[in-house]
Amino acid sequence: MAANKLLGVTVLPEYIQSEGIEGLLGNLTRIGANAVATSPYLMEEADPQTGQREPPADADAGSVRLLDRPLFGKREVYVKTAPSFEPDMSLYSGLRYQPSQATDLTRSQGHLLNDFIAEARKRGIKVYFQVQAAIPPGYRVQFGGPVEEDRARLPNGSIPEKRLAKNGSLASPQILGYEHALIRDLIQNYPNLDGLRIDWPEYPPYFLDSVFLDFSYNAEKAAERLGFPFERMRRDVGGLYSKLHGGLTDSDLEPWARDSDGGRFHLLRLMSDYPGVSAWLRFKAALVDEMIGGFRRVMDENGGRDMELLPNAFPPPWTIASGMDFARVAQHSSAISCKLYTMHWPMILRFYGDQILEANPSLSSSLLAQALVRWLDIADDGGLGTVEAYSYPPPDVPHPVGPLAQARKIRQAQREAGDTPVYVLAHGYGPLDDFRRRLEVARDAGDHGYWVNRYAYLSDDKLEVIRQVGV
Repeated sequence: MAANKLLGVTVLPEYIQSEGIEGLLGNLTRIGANAVATSPYLMEEADPQTGQREPPADADAGSVRLLDRPLFGKREVYVKTAPSFEPDMSLYSGLRYQPSQATDLTRSQGHLLNDFIAEARKRGIKVYFQVQAAIPPGYRVQFGGPVEEDRARLPNGSIPEKRLAKNGSLASPQILGYEHALIRDLIQNYPNLDGLRIDWPEYPPYFLDSVFLDFSYNAEKAAERLGFPFERMRRDVGGLYSKLHGGLTDSDLEPWARDSDGGRFHLLRLMSDYPGVSAWLRFKAALVDEMIGGFRRVMDENGGRDMELLPNAFPPPWTIASGMDFARVAQHSSAISCKLYTMHWPMILRFYGDQILEANPSLSSSLLAQALVRWLDIADDGGLGTVEAYSYPPPDVPHPVGPLAQARKIRQAQREAGDTPVYVLAHGYGPLDDFRRRLEVARDAGDHGYWVNRYAYLSDDKLEVIRQVGV
């Protein structure tokens, strides 16, 4: 293994329960892993009426997914969770959001995570907890979410109908207060952790409407406090939203799809028409900066000064819309994990494209696909021919993304982050040969190593690929 490079695997706790500590750590040791990320919960089977599907269906687009490693003997299972620890309720006093209560599962198996941390560290494997930045109670993406008052909103004040991420407004004092209490609780219960990996500390831009957040009451109050022109932002972002929803023609798309400058002139011209958009993008970056800076401060003040803070991030250019400014966030972070979840990229393009085409039925699907491929920078050629050609890839289909595009995103993120390491966060989902190629990109594009997400998609053959590719 290359000196000082990270090779980490995300192993959610259900696999500690399902495969056992020794068997699981034996697999990680064989592939050369020196880091593992898990989460502070436990899992048990449920029925479809009371549980959530594992693996997640990703707004139904990912319902084609199956687990590569059987969980409780199954490749698709409905589950429910419980915290792995007894929350200190005094930490959450007066907050809208309260932690999930300990259950019999907590009391019977809660020791597993402390046992796992101790055994992993004996083997020289660092252990991190992944928690959600803005989805109370914060243990897992699919479980929880904010009340309506703390949801992010569109310029017209409405809440998007479709969502994949259950994130609330990053400006909500109640959500931030809960997250601070959770961090204190975790440090208190797991003092031997090497750090926290924070997931979705941004506005995840899976759907087109998700790009146009946040104009909630909480955001308005934060904008006033931070000195941003909220009404101008609302007006201009709303104007751009309206342009995309009924005001687009093929002539609008041609510069993006066909001009040799990639549409840069057209972009500058567009931004001059909507100056409040630039302020809004800076505002979202300020909210993310405050959130992550607050997490670091709480860690430092509550016994976690030696623990690392690793926010997860979308890759460029999505980060412009999500608020994840690598340069700003780097000031608070031990490292930043940049996601190459390449099965999501065609899904996102399709989500955006379908919404734009529905609102602008005269648009050319081919021209829109070309423009979106260039905007999102997901291909090394022109990409697929139409919007309809894109979808969430089934388990046996290679992801329709370019290796050079993946590398460009990581190098851009590292340039922005400066001296703060950027880890590639690759995904295990997909066919074996395609997984190998994507893992080689992760190894070669980053200077500091990579994570593989998640153990659930790592068959024994894929574990062997990780060992062979190395860092």
